[in-house]
Amino acid sequence: MEKTYLMVKPDGVRRQLVGKLVQRFEDKGFQLIAAKMFRMTREQAEYHYEEHKDKPFFGELVEFITSGSVFGMVWQGENIVALSRAMMGKTNPLDAAPGTIRGDYALNTGNNIIHGSDSPQSAEREISNFFRPEELAAGDYPVRMPGSLANDKVIPVQ
Repeated sequence: MEKTYLMVKPDGVRRQLVGKLVQRFEDKGFQLIAAKMFRMTREQAEYHYEEHKDKPFFGELVEFITSGSVFGMVWQGENIVALSRAMMGKTNPLDAAPGTIRGDYALNTGNNIIHGSDSPQSAEREISNFFRPEELAAGDYPVRMPGSLANDKVIPVQ
């Protein structure tokens, strides 16, 4: 099953949007297999955004992402990279459709609430930057079988 790394950025954490954003992904049927609130180090930030290192905004980006706590998450699901990016909306909130996370909550391109991996390969790289393998709840994530009653048996995802 495909995995992705999603991160509520400092602006989203400061605005207390973590719970609302987690709920959106759970409502979509994705499985949260790791999460933590932490302050990104400069080294982690520079590695995370290394594709932007030659761009004029790189320094500001690193300063912003290390300016406060972030909420990093690993999610899994079918086509989760593409679907989660569609849920987030375009990077620039002016271009993000209403109903997307950025369309509903982002204030500007610099404060656009959330980051999501742009490919399965970048997801692997990003997950390994912030999580140790033993922090991921591999095959023991509990889900209910479709159509089951509240008292039915909870089974692990395989």
